[in-house]
Amino acid sequence: MVRPGGRSARVQEAVHTAVRELQAELGRAELTIPLVAARAGVTPSTIYRRWGDLQELLSDVAVENLRPDTPPRAHGNLAADLRSWAEQFIEEMASPVGRAYIRDALLGAPDGDNAARCSAYAAEQIGVVLARAAERGEGAPGVELVLDRVVAPMMYRILFRPGGLTADYARGLVDDLLDDSAAGR
Repeated sequence: MVRPGGRSARVQEAVHTAVRELQAELGRAELTIPLVAARAGVTPSTIYRRWGDLQELLSDVAVENLRPDTPPRAHGNLAADLRSWAEQFIEEMASPVGRAYIRDALLGAPDGDNAARCSAYAAEQIGVVLARAAERGEGAPGVELVLDRVVAPMMYRILFRPGGLTADYARGLVDDLLDDSAAGR
């Protein structure tokens, strides 16, 4: 059983930090398990035992980097909050770094666990926005509907049709969702 915190957490942090530093210094193509292990101050066998291979390690680092650091900013109403969140989401995920993290996250976990974790991060953020709206007495769509109508189209375009990924596109998805929700569709 892995203890929360303790040595396991220190090893994970040291290895993740080593990966990020080495990627910045050398580029992804130059990364090796022995190089990461030496930088992190652990043995290569520690990394192989915990992550299996370099792709799984890169995937774990990517998923951690895709986790939002802060809750979404509040702007006073549902439309403004959701637009702001969608703009930030598309800006981060459509960037070259964001795309690389998405690729790594998905490649390292063919069972879908990393995709589920990334989806949970988005759902949590959306949940915060919707909870704020509810506290203000605003009607709001459900989390799943926002995922289906706002996040899913953005992710599809990020992965398969990267043109036109602008803040206007993100705001348009939000506005269409809110218009349809208000009309009962």
